[in-house]
Amino acid sequence: MDFNYKISIQKHARPIVEINDFRWEAGKITLLFGESGIGKSILSKAVFGLLDPHYLEALINGKNYRDYLRTSEMLMLRESGFFVFQEPSTHLHPLYTLQDQLREGQLRQAPDEPAILRALWDDDDRAVREILRLFPKPYRPSGGEKQRILLAMAFKKIALSQQNKIPPEQGLFIFDEPTGSLDNYYRNRFLEMLFERYRQRPFTILLITHDYSMISRIYQAHKDLLEKIRFKELTRDVRQKLTLVNFSPEDYLRWLHSEQPAPEPPSGSTAPLLKIKSGYRVFGKTMGFRRNGNSRSIDSLALQRGEMIYLKAASGVGKTTLAKIIMGLQPCQNLQLHLGDLLINQETPQPFWRRHIWGKRAGMVFQHADEALNLKSKVKSVFKGLPLGKELTPGLLEKWLGMLFDPPINAAFLNKPVAQLSGGQKQRLNLLRTLVLDTDVLILDEPLNGLDFHSIRKIVELLRKKQQEGKGILLISHNEEIFESFIPPENIYQLVVMGNQ
Repeated sequence: MDFNYKISIQKHARPIVEINDFRWEAGKITLLFGESGIGKSILSKAVFGLLDPHYLEALINGKNYRDYLRTSEMLMLRESGFFVFQEPSTHLHPLYTLQDQLREGQLRQAPDEPAILRALWDDDDRAVREILRLFPKPYRPSGGEKQRILLAMAFKKIALSQQNKIPPEQGLFIFDEPTGSLDNYYRNRFLEMLFERYRQRPFTILLITHDYSMISRIYQAHKDLLEKIRFKELTRDVRQKLTLVNFSPEDYLRWLHSEQPAPEPPSGSTAPLLKIKSGYRVFGKTMGFRRNGNSRSIDSLALQRGEMIYLKAASGVGKTTLAKIIMGLQPCQNLQLHLGDLLINQETPQPFWRRHIWGKRAGMVFQHADEALNLKSKVKSVFKGLPLGKELTPGLLEKWLGMLFDPPINAAFLNKPVAQLSGGQKQRLNLLRTLVLDTDVLILDEPLNGLDFHSIRKIVELLRKKQQEGKGILLISHNEEIFESFIPPENIYQLVVMGNQ
């Protein structure tokens, strides 16, 4: 049996998403990929009855959304299933403790709560007791802790569904980016718990993710379930209509394993394009660098011409802060920074970066496209105002967009407001806006954020081209599997806290 939906969603008569074949199989595990903002979340929320009919107009299988919300099929899905939101705060109530919410409604009767919590908190009973008494406040619990609480709710509902022997076609468990706030260790723990539950008694799973490294993990640790797993991708056809297609995990794995370490930098001057010494201080912390896998700190991070460096650290350590320090957007103490022949320290006035560095010696791709782009502008205006050094002709604009966008690049697309683009389309514009400046130093903060596999391959190919042109590229990302496949181990660094001020 299939879950099969024809869905149209509008806001004030403006189409948002429309698809004729949003489907998956009952009793199977479906991994759904696709670029950010293409419609994966809103479509799955529509199916689960989570859209506001006062705010959006929707049709599902020919039914007005208000009528769909009253159907016995939808009510049964809600009664027997669970929806894990991409942002846990969407679900968690700020005025109730996490323990109260973990045991509200049907969840109070669900079995296995202690075992579920211990598994999600690595058998740390003390940490579990502490987290349960907290409220979902802004600073504690962390995003990862709130994510695990929401996953614990889902696992309790799964246990209850299995205890009551609910048929797979009557319950639906949707996980929308369930590991976005988790590191790889807890990502793998989540997959292990989910698939072990599935092995005990199959149920219907729709897992929405941008994390292509899940494919590698499944092939490494859960290959026995491959016959039960469906890999799908939400994409646009040649008419720019949404469609659901099969995604080949083997294509991803072959591409990943075929990527080779980047070649050595071209011979020439040994002076680095970028060098920053360990020991700079920001937000009361003294920061430094290590070679990947080495416990000893090194004197500095240096980026040579024609070289790619990958900088790693856990979330919150300060990777983005470092990028902003290099670009003069974040002050710090004890700064010793070289950009080519320019020596910069904490006394360097901020206008210096505007005159000598921004778009001239260095460019930065920011992590969040919405913060880097003018959402009120049109696509054709995104490159205006940049220090390009050449006339921005329609032909040049189309050539640049063609580097990362598939045809057609027509007047309708060029006149589209940036705010109406998908997250993946915004990210591609965000990348191009910096790459076309052709600076010697490129700093890319989460450059693959929200991109589909097709776009990821294009970005990697474009970065390799920039490297061959002699550019120095500093990469900041959580996509360890992808970047470690083509960056030599000696070019992988870790950002670490050396001590407190």
